[in-house]
Amino acid sequence: MLESRLMMALAPSDNLTSLLLEWQEGDKTALDRLTPLVYDELRRIAHRYVRRERNGQTLETTALVNEAYVRLAGAKNIAWESRSHFFAATAQVMRHVLIDHARRRLYAKRGGSAQRVPLTDAESEMTEQRADELIALDEALSDLANLDPRKARVVEMRYFGGLSLEETAEALDVSLMTVRRDWRAAKAWLFKAVSTSST
Repeated sequence: MLESRLMMALAPSDNLTSLLLEWQEGDKTALDRLTPLVYDELRRIAHRYVRRERNGQTLETTALVNEAYVRLAGAKNIAWESRSHFFAATAQVMRHVLIDHARRRLYAKRGGSAQRVPLTDAESEMTEQRADELIALDEALSDLANLDPRKARVVEMRYFGGLSLEETAEALDVSLMTVRRDWRAAKAWLFKAVSTSST
């Protein structure tokens, strides 16, 4: 773990970017070299999300990272541009993992017959209320994306990806002040949208 963290700290952004490009071009060994560079960072991002959630969040950090990593590793048509782009894409993938999990949970809870095996055997049950909240947030976020795509990306990166304000600014290539403004405005908009839809 320590060695992997040191590699991530020492890995220049250009090296990560070149490995992403090599992977994109079909070099299987690039993925092997890329994995230790990003895995700890993915764990950190997922841990931030899981730690922030109240009781009832069922995905453990490792399960969330593994599912996100599997989806990213299987992604075919992503034109990787940089380390920031990779982590922005990761935030989007984590959002989909969490929403898919919430939908499966609600489907099973409401009597659906086609149930998938949980991501980990150690999972506890996601509450129906929490699953409903995640799905309502996802729907409101999709509506926000139609009105203001950048604000929606800020929320996706901050809430689902666990990125800091600084990381989000880097990923979107905007100023820290812009991200702060977008984050405040988006939270207010989403709160109103989710409150209105639940009444």
